[in-house]
Amino acid sequence: MTEEQAGPDTTSDTVVLAAFEGWNDAGGAATSAVLHLIEVWGAQRVHELDPEDYHDFQVNRPVSEFDDDGRRVLTWPTTAVYVAEPLPGRRVVLVHGTEPSMRWRSYCAELIESARSLGAASMTTIGALLADVPHTRPIPVTITSEDLGIQALLDIERSTYEGPSGIVGVLQHEAQEAGLHAMSIWAAVPHYVAHPPSPKATLAILTRLEEVLSIPVPLLDLVDDAAAWQAGVDELAREDEEIAEYVSQLEEAKDTAELPEASGEAIAREFERFLRRRDKGIGG
Repeated sequence: MTEEQAGPDTTSDTVVLAAFEGWNDAGGAATSAVLHLIEVWGAQRVHELDPEDYHDFQVNRPVSEFDDDGRRVLTWPTTAVYVAEPLPGRRVVLVHGTEPSMRWRSYCAELIESARSLGAASMTTIGALLADVPHTRPIPVTITSEDLGIQALLDIERSTYEGPSGIVGVLQHEAQEAGLHAMSIWAAVPHYVAHPPSPKATLAILTRLEEVLSIPVPLLDLVDDAAAWQAGVDELAREDEEIAEYVSQLEEAKDTAELPEASGEAIAREFERFLRRRDKGIGG
C-alpha cells in the first residue's frame, strides 16, 4: 500500500462523525445515533454555524419555546460541532445539524475547516434511507468509501449509486477532495415504518460504529427501545393482513438472499465486540 493509499488509523486518529436531519435521515436514525453519542460521551459544543448563511427559514422555521426561566426564546435551525474524548487519547468530533437550504459548498468548507482545526484526519458521514427490508430482521448497515486506504482497511467497496445527492453525500465528497479520509455509513429503515424514531436502526448504526472505531458505546435504554419498537410494529402488522403478508414476503426475500446469516465472520465479530465491552466495563 502506497503512502497516498494508506488508510486512517481508526484506533488513534481524530475522527468526525456527522449526521443531518432531512432527506438522508429516514426514521431519524442517523441523527439519533449522533445525539446518543453526544450524550453518552459527554461531548462539549465547540462551534456553531450561522444559520443565516445556509438556511431558508420558510423551509426550516425557527421554533418558539419557553426556557427554564419561563422566557420565550427562538431556536434556529443550525449545525453544531461537538468534541468528545470517549477514551484517553481518543478524540471524536461530532456534527449534528439540519440539511442546509443553500450554499452547500461553503457549508461543507466551513465544516471541513472546523474539523481540521480540531485535528481530524477522517470524516464519516452517517445516513439512513427507506428500503424494502423487514423490521423483523437485523437492520442492514453498509459502509462505502472512495478512499482506497479505507477500502483496503475495512474490506469495503465504493458506492455504485448514481443520482441526486443529499448533504451526506456532498460532505463526504468534499472531505475526500480536501484530503481527509472519508467514508459513509448507511442504515436501511423499513419503508412501511418510516416515522421517527427508529431505535432499531439507530442501534444498528451505533453497533457498526463501535466495531469500526474500537470504542465501546454505552447503549443505555436503546436495546429495550429497539425491542419495544419491533414489538409495536409486530402488533400493527398482526392487525393488518396486507402488511403482515408483505412483511412475510420481505422476510422470505431477505432470508433467501443472505443465508446463512450466522457466518463464522459474523460470530467472531460479535464475540470481539463482547470482549471489548467487558474489558471496558460498559454494559448495554
